[in-house]
Amino acid sequence: MKFLDLAKVYIRSGGGGSGCVSFRREKYIEYGGPDGGDGGKGGNVVAEAVEGLNTLIDFRYQQHFFARSGQPGMGQQRTGRSGDDIVLRVPVGTEILDEDEETLIADLAEVGDRVVLARGGNGGFGNLHFKTSTNQAPRSANPGQPGVERTLWLRLKLIADVGLLGLPNAGKSTFLAATSNARPKIADYPFTTLHPNLGVVSVDGAEFVVADIPGLIEGAHEGRGIGDRFLGHVERCAVLLHLVDGTVNEPGQDWQTVITELEAYGGALADKPRVTVLNKADALDEELTEMQRASLEEAVGHPVLVMSGAAGKGVREVLRALHPHVKRARGLPVGNEDAEADADGDAPWHP
Repeated sequence: MKFLDLAKVYIRSGGGGSGCVSFRREKYIEYGGPDGGDGGKGGNVVAEAVEGLNTLIDFRYQQHFFARSGQPGMGQQRTGRSGDDIVLRVPVGTEILDEDEETLIADLAEVGDRVVLARGGNGGFGNLHFKTSTNQAPRSANPGQPGVERTLWLRLKLIADVGLLGLPNAGKSTFLAATSNARPKIADYPFTTLHPNLGVVSVDGAEFVVADIPGLIEGAHEGRGIGDRFLGHVERCAVLLHLVDGTVNEPGQDWQTVITELEAYGGALADKPRVTVLNKADALDEELTEMQRASLEEAVGHPVLVMSGAAGKGVREVLRALHPHVKRARGLPVGNEDAEADADGDAPWHP
């Protein structure tokens, strides 16, 4: 399945049916009077967040969604049938924007969230509604209200607990493959990841979702490389995992490049909790590892972790460092049980 996180759709709600002008014509009834029914209501256009979807690819092949109009009223006081609603089923985490791509209409962040994007027009009154003591045979009825036509943008922001950040070839996809069943593309050249990948990782008996996005380069906010549009997929994350390649000459400079892009992106993304990790320790000896670690800690301003995603060294310690942030975001108590877990990763038993 191809990944698509931005789609443009054209919607139109149904128009209301017209009211009916009708009179009773029955044998032996001399003064029948008006009996025209009302028109039916037009259908709404609704968006609903559902399970089982993680892309907007369906909206690449169909962009126009028109709800049915209501049927006109009929004689014998019969109301026209209302038009059926049309439902746009979107992945959880989809934002619905106005045509300007800036005005937020709705954010469907939970399964089952629904929003009416365009309401159907009301049906018109039949001539029965206009009967009065002085106008006992009205010959007028209302037309139905027209439907609403809009152009909207759908923007998907994946729901994940942890977001992976780093320059290209920092080892993000390798980390995701080593800790989950996800199988992202891994190669020794930049930009092997062209779209976000999700993986479910487990540590100390708990599970959380990790999102891997394409790497950032200097000037990504200006459109260089793949740009920074995929950063929207980590806006909802509880914590960011920043991987820095330990084999480069200046790891602190690589760290600062990513931080600069986060600050340029805005949206308080740079203020989110971050865990910084020096990766690819398997390619360094102990002395060089300590030198690179000290250089990175000087730039970051606080201790950093050391890991090798390819060799599995230090991976569990990184997951345990992320776990408290995820629990805090979920509203769960953060205690010492994470530190008391044994080396095998089994959480202590609780009644």
